[in-house]
Amino acid sequence: MAGGKLTDKAIRNAKPSERVVKLSDGGGLQLWLTPSGGKLWNYAYRFGGKQKKLSVGVYGKAPAGVPLEAARKRRDEAAGLLDQGIDPAQRKRQVKAARAAALATTFEAVADELLAKKKREGVAAATADKIEWLLDMANANLGPLPIADISAGEVLRVLRPLEAAGKLDTAKRLRSTIGAVFRHAVATARATNDPTQALKGAIAAPKPKHYSAILDPVAFGGLLRAIEGFQGQPTTKAALQLMALLACRHGELRHATWAEFDLEGRVWSIPGERMKMRRPHRVPLPEQAAAILKELNPMTGRGAAGLVFPGLRSVAQPISEGTLKAALHRLGYSKEEHTPHGFRSTFSTLANESGRWSVNAIEAALAHIEPNAVRRAYARSDYWDERVKLMTWWADHLDTLRNGGRVLQFKGASP
Repeated sequence: MAGGKLTDKAIRNAKPSERVVKLSDGGGLQLWLTPSGGKLWNYAYRFGGKQKKLSVGVYGKAPAGVPLEAARKRRDEAAGLLDQGIDPAQRKRQVKAARAAALATTFEAVADELLAKKKREGVAAATADKIEWLLDMANANLGPLPIADISAGEVLRVLRPLEAAGKLDTAKRLRSTIGAVFRHAVATARATNDPTQALKGAIAAPKPKHYSAILDPVAFGGLLRAIEGFQGQPTTKAALQLMALLACRHGELRHATWAEFDLEGRVWSIPGERMKMRRPHRVPLPEQAAAILKELNPMTGRGAAGLVFPGLRSVAQPISEGTLKAALHRLGYSKEEHTPHGFRSTFSTLANESGRWSVNAIEAALAHIEPNAVRRAYARSDYWDERVKLMTWWADHLDTLRNGGRVLQFKGASP
């Protein structure tokens, strides 16, 4: 049934009319000319005593279109199914469904689902970006593969180049992210196990990252005086001052908005989506911190994005961690001496050494979460009253250090 009545020239010259025109090629193959100019292949046949139609495609050059000879081949294949008692249209739907199911079980499809789920659950935008970046690396090799068929060895081949390049922390994060995709696949009945579990210890572990911090009170006073004399952007100077006063994470401060601050009530309320542990956190504002913010408000308080620390290139984006690092470097402090995160270490060390405050209050000030689930269930207090006194003492103590006052040996501190 390879031949037919139509030719390519006749098809190209065919003109549409006000109604659909059906040009027969024989054997049930028809070319439908639509009023809008479309040329559609259809196969007309009878099955189970009913007249039916199978869409074959749009006339045109491959691969987007279906040329004449290809349409005839598809007609012959459909006719062969009829001879076997199989409905061609039903078979087409089955093949399409199977193809869709196969695509839904690829690593990339499951990874996309997981990322969408994370976003629905309110994961921070920065975290979502990191997950997406890691998944892009995994998809380069694993993306088109059926997730149930991926072995531990195939995952390891994705991680080895990162290990060889010395990017051990990235390799660790990538293995964890790939594992999360597999666990989602297991939960949705598209895989039976997580092969990344077999890879624990298969790649070199990254060395623990320690953030450099000045822990000596006298030396820290020198840093505070250097910040006081900073000649750069006022917003950068204020950010460094507040990092020292509030012992917050730099990301929490950099992304802060004016709406989060109650300067009269002396409270900074950070929403859970910006916190590392995804829980809302309150920070007592000592008088010194409130004064810095009041002085800063006329500069940035009218920005459309509401950011306390807008960037120089775009007021819709906050200053970067790199800005704070560069400022410290400009003041003469290398990353081996002190980092933006180091302010938290200094606060923790000196507050604990003072012997004045409970460990619980200090940990709550740092927004650390009790690792023991049972103790966490009972310890629901945020030690607010003690923390207000703690942060007032800390701010006053920083004034003493910055002004070069006498540093007394703390009770319980080593001689």
